[in-house]
Amino acid sequence: MQQIVDFILELDKLKAVTRKVRPIGLDRYENSAEHSWQIALMAASLASYAESPVDINRVIAMLLVHDIGEIDAGDTMVFVEGGWEQRKAAELASVKRIFGLLPAPQGAAFLALWQEFEDAVTPESRFAHSVDRAMPVLINLANHGGSWRENNISYDRVVNRVGPEVKAGCPALWDYLATRLEAVREEGYFGA
Repeated sequence: MQQIVDFILELDKLKAVTRKVRPIGLDRYENSAEHSWQIALMAASLASYAESPVDINRVIAMLLVHDIGEIDAGDTMVFVEGGWEQRKAAELASVKRIFGLLPAPQGAAFLALWQEFEDAVTPESRFAHSVDRAMPVLINLANHGGSWRENNISYDRVVNRVGPEVKAGCPALWDYLATRLEAVREEGYFGA
């Protein structure tokens, strides 16, 4: 029991990992725990739109563990270019440490879920990626460009970074986002 309690208390640190997206209508930035909760519910809501049939419980579990590496590695804005190999290595070291707090079978199962998300080859992981990539877009659209304007993120950068992954896992969601992004392209939502 103590190993599980230690693991759960370690996860509390995810609430302190600040992201570069502001919750709708708030001045503060969201944290990674809020993001994980929101995309888990988003996936459950969109499961019927997945590119292939998915085990939604597996998708939700994946989304709940996918950012745990940020406890040690911190968050990097999805629209940042370069440095991803070092970042992913740091996240892997972090999840190995954190999942290592659990009894071996549980820790190994969570690590396998995390790795499946990272590999993005199963229908579940592709769908999980699509939801993960779409959420900052939805929030930035609702915030009239929010972090795109703050960080000088261009329309092309947004489309190139999230489009392929969202389309691969949830084509209907990408169709929706592509239409919305094009509609606000000339309204000052993006950086240069």
